[in-house]
Amino acid sequence: MDSPTYDIAISGAGPVGSALALILASKSPDPTRIALLGRHMTQPDDTTGGSPTRPPDPRTLALNHGSRVLLEQLGAWPEQSANIDAVHVSQQGRLGRTLIDHQELGVPRLGSVVAYDALLGSLHGALRASGVTLIDASPPGHVDGARVRFKIGDKHISSALAVQSDGSRPRGVQRHYNQHAVLATVRAVRPKPGWAFERFTAQGPLAALPQPQGKDLYGIVWCCSPIQAETLMAQSDEAFSAVLHETFGDRLGRFQCIGERHVFPLSLHAGPSLVNVRTIAIGNAAQTLHPVAGQGLNLGLRDAAQLGQALAPWLARPQGDATHLLDQFARNRRPDRWLTAGITDFLPRVFTTGNPLVEHACGLALLTLDLVPPLRNSLARQLLQGLRT
Repeated sequence: MDSPTYDIAISGAGPVGSALALILASKSPDPTRIALLGRHMTQPDDTTGGSPTRPPDPRTLALNHGSRVLLEQLGAWPEQSANIDAVHVSQQGRLGRTLIDHQELGVPRLGSVVAYDALLGSLHGALRASGVTLIDASPPGHVDGARVRFKIGDKHISSALAVQSDGSRPRGVQRHYNQHAVLATVRAVRPKPGWAFERFTAQGPLAALPQPQGKDLYGIVWCCSPIQAETLMAQSDEAFSAVLHETFGDRLGRFQCIGERHVFPLSLHAGPSLVNVRTIAIGNAAQTLHPVAGQGLNLGLRDAAQLGQALAPWLARPQGDATHLLDQFARNRRPDRWLTAGITDFLPRVFTTGNPLVEHACGLALLTLDLVPPLRNSLARQLLQGLRT
């Protein structure tokens, strides 16, 4: 059979893989030589309910200011979003809190919240106009000499380089938190437009994010033990709303749970970016993080942006050897990846030790951050834009 050849083949058409394909297309003299492999790529997505063959995704995504700028430059920012202008961080049952405000950092917003399906629909819409070759399949690739080869049914394709950006978990560091995340949408009696909340509890962090569907709506990401998650999932909307109010506090008034709830187990998986001499891993294929502080997708988009920048010279002359560029990219990304993974690994564990001395120390740390702007702003900038190298 014929074997179409490409310069780069990207496995995984989620937000990170799709963003990378658009970045590379903007730098390539021939975007058709960039192949994006992923399911449901050939059908237009309904930006509110998923594609005809894929059920709606319940997730909402907190994207920092840098990620929004990147997606706007790619022409892939969804129509509906909710701004995050301030983030309120507190600890249940202990003193100390921190408030991070966008004006202190000199940015128009700290971030924005979008629905997963809306973002993916915008990305795929931009891809269909980009010239990138879209392949509705997700086979594994293997290195064969100077090419990476993929088998799709009875056909084969190959590429000079490959990027893993799919749901395969990286091999390396792993940690199981004994926590599940319960996702819900609630209506607040006293909403605070533009405010997001991160509240640390004895069983895990509880986040409330403003929702693009309504000014009084919040997306809840409630990290807790598997047993508590099972209980929360089994409760009526009224009972769930009452327990949420008791745990979260009265900052937004009473809650009314609307829609379905969903639950996901939480774990850390992180491995090397450089899979082999011709394959690089980015996004969730390189690191899967705890959702505290909403860093996973933002880190993955930084992977994509810096990989596009690293490969730009090679794309102009793809006959040359790019293996040294992949190696340099992996080295340059390591500090940001591991620092971000370290922060998101440390926070959900230190607040759940059950040790009163540690809990008081955490409260003191929040108070210190609130009283010392340079410390607070340093942490906020890491979460906003990552570690620059």
